[in-house]
Amino acid sequence: MSEDDSPHVSEQPEKRRSWLDRLAAALSGEPATREDLVELLRDVQADGLIAADTLRMMEGALAVSDLTVGDVMVPRAQMVSLPAAAPLPELMRMVVESGHSRFPVHGEDKDEILGILLAKDLLRVVVAEGGPHGVRELLRPAVLIPESKRLNVLLREFRQSRNHMAIVVDEYGGVAGLVTIEDVLEQIVGEIDDEHDVAEEGAPRIAQADGHYIVDALTPIADFNERFGADFGDDEYDTIGGLVTAAIGHLPEVGEELTIGRFTFRVARADARRLHALHVSVHADH
Repeated sequence: MSEDDSPHVSEQPEKRRSWLDRLAAALSGEPATREDLVELLRDVQADGLIAADTLRMMEGALAVSDLTVGDVMVPRAQMVSLPAAAPLPELMRMVVESGHSRFPVHGEDKDEILGILLAKDLLRVVVAEGGPHGVRELLRPAVLIPESKRLNVLLREFRQSRNHMAIVVDEYGGVAGLVTIEDVLEQIVGEIDDEHDVAEEGAPRIAQADGHYIVDALTPIADFNERFGADFGDDEYDTIGGLVTAAIGHLPEVGEELTIGRFTFRVARADARRLHALHVSVHADH
């Protein structure tokens, strides 16, 4: 084998270039990690080269790959799902009241998801004569995904399949919640309000004002119990919002009120998809 044929000769330039590239990157201050990149973007924004909103979207796009469906899904207790056995006029009433455009439809058990109903499909048959007499004929296939699925993967699948909603299942196959393409996009661009959303500033986790409290609906029941000396169980529901929603029996609207034991809960902030915050009044024990 000649010297020119030696494998070491062809490898050396590649290794040399790789080493030189790394050295140049280090000397030029180019980011080597995601944290370095975020810091560089913040410096660029501070210098006025990009807007603050643009920076937030860039950071959101980077963060999406670290988030899972379980981080952003609408919990089961706050889902609006429709029973397949209900007559079409009753389903139409529920659709109008909720303000959603897509609905999981279930059988006798809420874990039995039969498909997804689009409001426009229901409206089309309700106004037409001689249409279907049951909702099952209108259902579109439901996409089932695990809580552990990465958001960037889900977003790609949403785009490829043109689905806008997926049902999230837990490790036992039960329904854990749902996620929409809007939930994913909000991680990048921020909160997307529509005509059904309530315009109100976000509530802190637990804050006191004028002797009353504002409590984030996603506050874990265990945290609520510790803060207020309560003894609510968390076997069925993880959050105080889930517990209140279940006790009311439907996705509550702003102003709805419920008393459980020595606590009165009044809905402070909610939209067409979930409960966000509660006013809480604590009564003295009798």
